[in-house]
Amino acid sequence: MSATLKIFCKNTGEYVPINGGETLLELSQRLLPDGIDGMRPICAMVNNKNEPLQYQVFAPKMVEFLDRRSPSGARVYVRSLCMMLYCALTREYPGMRLRIEHSIAGGYYCRLFPLAADDKTTERHVATDDMATVTQRLKKAMRELQQRDVPFERKERLTADIIEKFRASGLSDKVRLLETTRELYTTYYRLDGVIDSYYGALAPSTGVLDVFDLHPYKEGFLLTAFDRRNPDVPAQYVTQEKMYEAFVDYQHFNEVIGIANVGELNMAVDHTRSADLINVAEALHDKKIAAIADEITRRYHSGGARVVLVAGPSSSGKTTTTKRLGIYLMANLLKPKMISLDNYFVNRDCTPRDETGDYDYESLYALDLAAFNNDLAALLRGEEVSMPTYSFELGKRLYKGNTLKLEENSILLIEGIHGLNPELTAAIEERMKYRVYVSALTTLSIDDHNWIPTTDNRLLRRIIRDYKYRGTSAEESIRRWPSVRRGEEKWIFPYQENADSTFNSSLIFELGVMKEYGESILRDVPNDIPEYAEAYRLRRFLSYFRRIGEKDVPPTSLLREFLGGSSFHY
Repeated sequence: MSATLKIFCKNTGEYVPINGGETLLELSQRLLPDGIDGMRPICAMVNNKNEPLQYQVFAPKMVEFLDRRSPSGARVYVRSLCMMLYCALTREYPGMRLRIEHSIAGGYYCRLFPLAADDKTTERHVATDDMATVTQRLKKAMRELQQRDVPFERKERLTADIIEKFRASGLSDKVRLLETTRELYTTYYRLDGVIDSYYGALAPSTGVLDVFDLHPYKEGFLLTAFDRRNPDVPAQYVTQEKMYEAFVDYQHFNEVIGIANVGELNMAVDHTRSADLINVAEALHDKKIAAIADEITRRYHSGGARVVLVAGPSSSGKTTTTKRLGIYLMANLLKPKMISLDNYFVNRDCTPRDETGDYDYESLYALDLAAFNNDLAALLRGEEVSMPTYSFELGKRLYKGNTLKLEENSILLIEGIHGLNPELTAAIEERMKYRVYVSALTTLSIDDHNWIPTTDNRLLRRIIRDYKYRGTSAEESIRRWPSVRRGEEKWIFPYQENADSTFNSSLIFELGVMKEYGESILRDVPNDIPEYAEAYRLRRFLSYFRRIGEKDVPPTSLLREFLGGSSFHY
């Protein structure tokens, strides 16, 4: 070989000579002819940045090929499935609009609508076939595309030209996004003559997308990818009725204010509507929390609900939600007393560890369950109890003379990630408990085919908060996040349907407000560490949003828990 260039392949641990202009796909076929443990690569990290296998190499690079089992590979796989679904739809139901709205029930919830001439579609379900027939036809068309191993052609053109291509294809949501992001060039993909754009890389071809399924669900259907624990089979359906209702509730709100995607949000900011959006979104939060407080009060006066458990995943806004809920309960003439489960952590030397060896603070058994249940039972008997404080600096539970006793009309508010787990309060009878689940269920989409993952919203909140108040760098927050997510999957999400009420803590304007903070913090992540890939991805994500100033965000806003300037004490 006459090559003069070399790359370092992390998979083989060797420097490899290459011909300038070779694609990553060609390199993977040469360097890894048997794949990665028998599985075909789907993308690669190039200098710690995720790139598609269509990427051409013209200079020395560090390359690591990834399959669908990696987090980055899984995202590429799902995005590619979405384009394959859209391509199948254009064949089977031309003139129909596909909206992939959010992840739920083990898959990705999709709905179909008729395309109107001005794209102002009514929210009517497509009445072409029954949904079982629709999913069968689409699944068959997707399977044919997969078996033909059709390439995803990656192209980059002037944005003005792509806008006209999307307008001609009826993709007005993408037109609005591109008109408001104002990039000179735009990357798009072509699959079997159909064009589309996605937030991130796609697979080299449809042949790698061999595991998927479609299921009728509610007013649409679920697209499922592979099971993360067994990548050779489709993900299993999970019942999430309460989560679905919470999503639908907020989607109706989006419809009323006329903002369903980032392009529409950016247009609202351009027309100086951001203050109105903030006020309306905050009013919606107030209304929802007031309704939960009213239901708790009703149950309290019926002889139950002496203990209110507020739970949710990391950075969902549990603390502010609990404090605001307490205010509304006081307005209902109850006396809320607040307890944080964090104060019942076991001493650090007794904290369980996860599979990576890190302390597993997400584990239920990171809490002293016996001490917590003893104190809870004593409080409900009317006794005065010495309350602990956990020192994260010392890694110990301390007693500083703080006591708590319930008075007449007192109600306990207990905040922590395990509130919905029955084992936490096994000694307390059910009628005495009321459970609230808090999560940032983002209903805003980038466009019709690119939803905003709830986890990205929460990760950005966490990065900003921990940088401002805990001295934690973005790279450390990103490094820790996979462990947090594993803990949520094990200890939180299986119990979310136990909730009596679900509170959606997302705010339609928040990513615009967090944009400046997030971009600044993420830019500090150096590009010679693995965390750079996630930092770059999140910066790219934030680039879609217009900046929204925080001056109109009230001090009682849940977002202030992460940005600062709250009237609550944390």
